[in-house]
Amino acid sequence: MQPAEIALVFDHLYWVRDRVLEAAARPGVTWPGTAPDGLRGLRATLVHELDVQWSWRSRLTSPDPSAFPEEDVELVPEDFPTVASIRERWIGDELEMRAWLGRLSSSNLNGPCGAEQTQSHPLWWHLQHVYVHGIQQFSDAARLLSQDGQSPGDLDFLDFIDWREGATQV
Repeated sequence: MQPAEIALVFDHLYWVRDRVLEAAARPGVTWPGTAPDGLRGLRATLVHELDVQWSWRSRLTSPDPSAFPEEDVELVPEDFPTVASIRERWIGDELEMRAWLGRLSSSNLNGPCGAEQTQSHPLWWHLQHVYVHGIQQFSDAARLLSQDGQSPGDLDFLDFIDWREGATQV
C-alpha cells in the first residue's frame, strides 16, 4: 500500500460521510431515529462510526498500539443532539486523521503496526479495517435515511471517482 492509495481510500470514506450527513440534515429525517432489529438508530450509527475512526487513530498513533489509550472513552450519542454537532466533531477528527496519514510513508504503511498482542499485521490492514467498517456503518445509515425518503444517493467508490474527476475538470 502506498500513501497516495490510503489517502484515496480515506477521501472516499469522507465523501461518503459528507453525503450521509447532508442527507441526515434534511427536513423529514427521523432524528435521533429508531432502529430496526439488528441496527442502531441513525444518530447512534453515525456517532458509533465517528467513535471507531477516532479511537482507532488514537490507538494506532499511541506509544503502545496494542491497547486503546486510557483517555479513549466511548462517545455517547446523547452528546450529539444535532447533525451539525456530529459534523463539527468529525471535521476536527478528519483534520487530525489526514495530518497523520500524510506523515506516513510506504514503509510505515507496509510495516508492522504493533496492534496485535501475538503478531503484527501491516498498518495498512488496520486502516483498511477502519475504511471497511465505515462503509458498513454508512450503508446502515443510508438504509435508515432511505426509509425516511432521504437517500444520500449512490455511495460507490467509482461514483466517488466520477465525482472527483468531474470536480477537477471544471
